[in-house]
Amino acid sequence: QVKLVESGGGLVQAGGSLRLSCAASGVIFSINAMGWYRQAPGKQRELVAAPTSGGRTNYADSVKGRFTIARDRNTVYLHMNSLKPEDTAVYYCHARDVVHSEYWGQGTQVTVSS
Repeated sequence: QVKLVESGGGLVQAGGSLRLSCAASGVIFSINAMGWYRQAPGKQRELVAAPTSGGRTNYADSVKGRFTIARDRNTVYLHMNSLKPEDTAVYYCHARDVVHSEYWGQGTQVTVSS
């Protein structure tokens, strides 16, 4: 089992920056991918940034050039710059292990005021 704990969310003004962190614990040697998703009120959960099987990174079109994902061992970060009100959502950390089991964090709220 893998446990994911996010931190770093909060309230920020438009144009500001935040850094989200997600720390993995448990059977962490089995993790082969970690990424970020988000869910805004009334909308479906969507991909924000995640690695592909080919070693690249997929970013949502709406965040390209503003968000950057980075991983350091058991922690994955999401650096968010030039935040917009439409980035307001609950951000979820996601991990997949070598047998393709998926894990989710509890989510962290990001609110961008205009």
